[in-house]
Amino acid sequence: MTILSDLDNFYLQHPEPVNECLLALRNIILKQDENITAAWKYRMPFFCYKGKMFCYLWVYKTTHQPYIGIVEGKHIEHPDLITEKRSRIKIMLFDVNEDLPVDTIEGILQQALDLYRSGVIKI
Repeated sequence: MTILSDLDNFYLQHPEPVNECLLALRNIILKQDENITAAWKYRMPFFCYKGKMFCYLWVYKTTHQPYIGIVEGKHIEHPDLITEKRSRIKIMLFDVNEDLPVDTIEGILQQALDLYRSGVIKI
């Protein structure tokens, strides 16, 4: 019998098509840089860049929309990023009934990675 980790269970607990969207987002994030690793922090899937918190995945409880939270999103201006009541993090919501805007996601993730690579965010 295989015991699944909390991280594995996070993806499995969501119904389709939310599960499929989250798994696709995970793959998009991980392929952006070899220094990005998956972790389980604050009871959610986080992605770290060289050990520093970079972004995370979550699902809105009310709308059941998956989203990526960009930890240092306050440094990025993009029309698809939402601040809400957060001071540091910006999020990008996804409609599970539409294709993921992969180019847009990758562009935002690369902007976020550049904050770490350039030293704006200390590693």
